[in-house]
Amino acid sequence: MHESSSNPCRLVLEDGTIVRGRSFGKQGDSFNTGEVVFNTAMCGYQEALTDPSYAGQILIMTAPMIGNYGVCEDDLESPVPQIAGFVVREASKIESNYRSEQGLGDWLANAGVISMEGVDTRALVRHIRQCGALRGVISTDSSCSDADLVNMAKESKVMSGQDLATPASTKTNTNWSQDLGVWDVHYCENLQDPLRVVALDCGVKSSIYRHLVSAGCTIISMPNTATPDEIRAQNPDGLFVSNGPGDPAAVKQTIATLKEMTSELPTFGICLGHQMLALALGAKTWKLKFGHRGANQPVRAVETNQVEITSQNHGFCVDEDSLKEVGCVVTHRHLNDDTVAGFRHGELPIMAVQFHPEASPGPHDSAHLFSQFVEMMRRSSKTTITAKK
Repeated sequence: MHESSSNPCRLVLEDGTIVRGRSFGKQGDSFNTGEVVFNTAMCGYQEALTDPSYAGQILIMTAPMIGNYGVCEDDLESPVPQIAGFVVREASKIESNYRSEQGLGDWLANAGVISMEGVDTRALVRHIRQCGALRGVISTDSSCSDADLVNMAKESKVMSGQDLATPASTKTNTNWSQDLGVWDVHYCENLQDPLRVVALDCGVKSSIYRHLVSAGCTIISMPNTATPDEIRAQNPDGLFVSNGPGDPAAVKQTIATLKEMTSELPTFGICLGHQMLALALGAKTWKLKFGHRGANQPVRAVETNQVEITSQNHGFCVDEDSLKEVGCVVTHRHLNDDTVAGFRHGELPIMAVQFHPEASPGPHDSAHLFSQFVEMMRRSSKTTITAKK
C-alpha cells in the first residue's frame, strides 16, 4: 500500500493555467515538461503508462480513481513507464487484485515518474478540450515560482516536428516468440507454416507482437531506421509498422524506407505506422485539436457498416482527400468526428488502422485485422509463386 506524500505538486500550462495537487510518485524536488493530454478509459492505466506512444506527454486519466488494482508486470506494454508525468483525481491507497505485485504509487516512485493527485481532472480536461493540447510542466520543485514554470512551459518543445519514434525504437534486431498464451482464442487456424514478418519498432506495444505471433507470424523486430536492404536480408513474407510517439512527418528515415518497401511486401500499420504509411504513399497528415486517447472510441468499418469499440492513442490524423488522391480507400471512420480510422491501398497489399486492435476493448471487435494481415501475406505469396511459374 502506498501512502500519498503531503508534498505539493503543480501542473502549469503554457497559457498560464496553474493546477495544484499532491505528489504521489517520484519524491524530491524535480520537474518535467511535455504535451498535456488526457485518456478517457476507465481502466488500463498500466498499459497506458507503459505505452511508448505516450513519450513526451503528461498524461491525465479522466476516471475518478486510479490504481485500485495495482501493477502486474504481465500487463505492461514495455518494461518501464514512458510518460513525462501523470495526473489523476485520486490515487487508490489499496490494491484489490490478487495479481497485483506492487502499488501504483510505489511503482511510479521507483520509476522516477512525477505524479500528482487531488486534481479536478474533469475541469482540467474541459479546459484542454476547449483550448486544444497544451504544453505543460509538472513540478514538485517549490523553489520555482509559478511564473518560472509558465515560461518553462512556453519554451518547451512543441509536439509537431518532433521525431520521438527513433529514440523509442529498439537498437538491435530481436526475435519475438511470445504469444497470447491462455488468452489466445482467435488464431488457432493460423499456427501452421508461420510467416516471417519484419516489424519496424517505432515504439511498439508488446501486446501487438503477441497477437501477431498467435496469428501465425514469426516476428523479427528491427529498429525503425532499418534500411530496405537490411529488411530484404531477413527474407520476410510481410512488413509491420508499429505505433509510436511524436509527429509522423518528422520520422523521415522510416518514411523513406516505406516508400521503397511498400511496393515489395504486404504491409500492415497501426497508429503511427498507419500515418507513416499514408505519408510514404504520398498522402498528408494533420494535428488533431486534442487527440483521441481512450479505450471506448467507436469506429465504423465502411465496407460492413459494423461498429467496433476501439482503443486509441494518437494526436495526428491522416488527411482523407490526399489519401484518396494516391489510390487508397478509407476502410474505417471514427464516429465521434468522422476522421479517417483506417485505409487500404486500391492495388497494393497495404492495410492500416489508426486504432489499436491488440488492446481488445470490444473485447475482440478488431482482432480479425491480424488474421486479415496473415491472409493478405498468404495470398501475396501464392500470387508471387504463380507469377514465377
